[in-house]
Amino acid sequence: MPQPKVLIVDDEKLVRWSLRQKCEEWGYQALEAPDASTALSLVRDEQPDVVLLDVRLPDQSGLDVLEKLKQTGDARAVIMITADPQLDDVKAAIKMGAYDFIGKPLDFDELQVTLQNAIEATRLRSEVESLRGEVRKRAGYHDIIGVSRKMTELMHFVRKVAASEATTILIQGESGTGKDLIAKAIHYQSARQDRPFVPINVSAIPETLLESELFGHERGAFTDAKAMKKGLFEIADGGTLFLDEIGELTPFLQAKLLRVLEDQVIRRVGGVRDIQVDVRVIAASNRDLERAVREGHFRQDLYYRLAIISIFIPPLRERREDILPLVDFFIEHYNRKFRKSVRGITAETRRLLLNYDWPGNVRELKNAIERAMILEDEPVLRPDYLPFSVRQPHTGVTAFEHTASPPSGGQPLPNGRWLPPLSIPEGGTSLEEIERAMVELALRQSGGNQTHAARLLDISRDALRYKMKKFGLMHSEEEKEEQPSPQPGP
Repeated sequence: MPQPKVLIVDDEKLVRWSLRQKCEEWGYQALEAPDASTALSLVRDEQPDVVLLDVRLPDQSGLDVLEKLKQTGDARAVIMITADPQLDDVKAAIKMGAYDFIGKPLDFDELQVTLQNAIEATRLRSEVESLRGEVRKRAGYHDIIGVSRKMTELMHFVRKVAASEATTILIQGESGTGKDLIAKAIHYQSARQDRPFVPINVSAIPETLLESELFGHERGAFTDAKAMKKGLFEIADGGTLFLDEIGELTPFLQAKLLRVLEDQVIRRVGGVRDIQVDVRVIAASNRDLERAVREGHFRQDLYYRLAIISIFIPPLRERREDILPLVDFFIEHYNRKFRKSVRGITAETRRLLLNYDWPGNVRELKNAIERAMILEDEPVLRPDYLPFSVRQPHTGVTAFEHTASPPSGGQPLPNGRWLPPLSIPEGGTSLEEIERAMVELALRQSGGNQTHAARLLDISRDALRYKMKKFGLMHSEEEKEEQPSPQPGP
């Protein structure tokens, strides 16, 4: 760990000498400045961790120097030195962001403790800023890969939205297109980036708990409400609340959400007072919300309020230029994760990846590359370890209704429907691959609606979710639904 630097700024030479002796005795590197201009120059060139700054200097006030230091926005601590700790200047310095002050004549025991604490505080602030920078980098535009014209135009628009004062944003697109990444990019590139980003998948929370999760509850609001609980709107105050799968919200909660968006106030369950909040709400859906409005499943006024700023993410099949850059990105990612050195893909793999429609979009592509990276032993990804659906994209495994003229060569099913003619690939396959392909196809045909997909496969929704998890088709946010949640009383 580098030796901490302490800059001593005082016009009295004896004071500077005595402070330097003590700082070096305590293991610090000491620098001296007799006036403000020298001090500011040393701060720029030497980047000290702590500045011991006298209130009275020959060329400028210590307060002027403090103000200039704070304008740089770095994490260094400033300790004021004064002969009169009761001066208004000291109070003003603390308000301006000085870490502490110490009086003359100097108490070196007190100074030693103050310096230790200041250096530790500086180190912690630097680490926090570094971590925030990493979060912004990871959650910004760096993971959104796209060279196509559609994605270039989309990201230009997203940057404008992030910099705006818009408090409601609607992101629409098919499942797996990266709506959560766009939401994070908007937050972490906005003026709210240092405040919370709070995501919630509306469809993953039981209806009986969702109101409490969003708006909080007061003690005694229901049987298990043994203490007051803040809701996600309060937790996200000053930041962003990301409501994924907004189309699954019940009519009752749609009405409550509309009031929050209009008035920026919430009321906890069982509460009697309104609580002011300042939250940017980003909603996302893979459903056609305009159609849901026409069919009476979604409030028209809420839709228009959310869609003031509307972002549509095109599916991967409509921007095939992005497939290979995404593949390169995922290979690099999994090379680091799995400690491999895969260099690229074969020509046949490239052909298959480009010809496939990717109904699960970027998420499906990522899962396919992860699977291949796990299984591949060669320095390039071959077709052998791509999912069956990618290797055999035209098998057409769909069930037709029973008719007087069933498809030629079709296989009858017990439920009166027919499967079209099927053939097993020359290289063979496994029942597990077929099962995965059927699950993927059901999800594709249902537009990602799990209830509908389960009905197509004649299995329960829980059974479908088990298979989705088994085959790596479950989105990370969806997996949270698997966690048990306490049920409130009546």
